[in-house]
Amino acid sequence: MRPLSIEGAWVMEPRVFTDGRGGFHEWFKEGDFGTATGYGLGLAQANCSVSARGTLRGIHFADVPPGQAKYVKCVRGAVLDVIVDIRVGSPTYRRWEAVRLDDTEHRSVHLAEGLGHAFMALTDDATVVYLCSTGYAPQREHGIHPLDPELGIDWPADLAPLLSEKDAAAPTLAEAERGGLLPDYEECVAWQRELQARAVEGRRTPAAIPVQH
Repeated sequence: MRPLSIEGAWVMEPRVFTDGRGGFHEWFKEGDFGTATGYGLGLAQANCSVSARGTLRGIHFADVPPGQAKYVKCVRGAVLDVIVDIRVGSPTYRRWEAVRLDDTEHRSVHLAEGLGHAFMALTDDATVVYLCSTGYAPQREHGIHPLDPELGIDWPADLAPLLSEKDAAAPTLAEAERGGLLPDYEECVAWQRELQARAVEGRRTPAAIPVQH
């Protein structure tokens, strides 16, 4: 896993083995993930979305704590995946970074709690799967308009973006900040330190030994 320019975001670039039968790669490795983040991926929900070419989903995020970390992969077609730093007080606040995810290079991205996430389908039937650290909770979920000119995300110019009604009605980053919706950078860092401390404590605690009856 290679860190991106936004703290809390990584890209996983697997080695892909191919032969006459097809291909094989490891798209998630707990050891590599833990080494990069300092804690494990607490899997609570796995999602799959299929999108027509030009579909634009996001920018989505959740209240921290607990937030919702995501590990994202495109298993069919291709998408432009974008991670946005929306944590107020972050050194990279408002920065975004894009990674192409497709069924050729088989990259995955991970974004920690508090970061915003969006993607645009570059092909028809683009299929994205993502592992989530917490389950869907509507009362904690928020969005920012993905075409906010203040963010200036460089979406493909040759595609007309297709948004859901909810995403099209989402506030701009400035409106979300004024409304107190955005995560606080220090709170996000404190939460991730708490997760790291829990992981260390878990490694120190001996596993329970089953009792034979």
